[in-house]
Amino acid sequence: MKSRSPKTKRSDAAPRLSHVDESGAARMVNVSDKPPQRRRAVAAGALICQPATIRALRRKALPKGDVLTVAQIAGIQAAKRTAELIPLCHPLALTHVAVDFRVRRDRIEITCTAETTGPTGVEMEALTGVSLAALTLYDMCKAVDKTMRIEQIRLLEKTKA
Repeated sequence: MKSRSPKTKRSDAAPRLSHVDESGAARMVNVSDKPPQRRRAVAAGALICQPATIRALRRKALPKGDVLTVAQIAGIQAAKRTAELIPLCHPLALTHVAVDFRVRRDRIEITCTAETTGPTGVEMEALTGVSLAALTLYDMCKAVDKTMRIEQIRLLEKTKA
């Protein structure tokens, strides 16, 4: 078994990490006693690319075809499989996932919205959806643009009702 470094005393002001128990070991948070609530999260990110890449995308002239549709499906599937990808993440029955794109002159802005009714939030699902949509776009455009970069993946909104 791997040895742990001695636990340092934590300040009363320091936030407690929910996925770490009192001994410092990783754990899945127990949400059994939390009531089901309608939850929604919106995440965003962007693929920065050359204007020529955007022009080819608009003309559907990229070598791998309709990249936006493929990336949209990849983002939705990724959101649905988040618990398989991120350790300690609860598997959720998602009631809605949407991946949307805004194509700009030098970028593709990506938004993922995830919803469920349950005891825990869906921000990881929204972030995973954006991330995989961006990675799919990158993969499908890399043959024509070696300067692309993925930026600004972030949570925009998290609500529960």
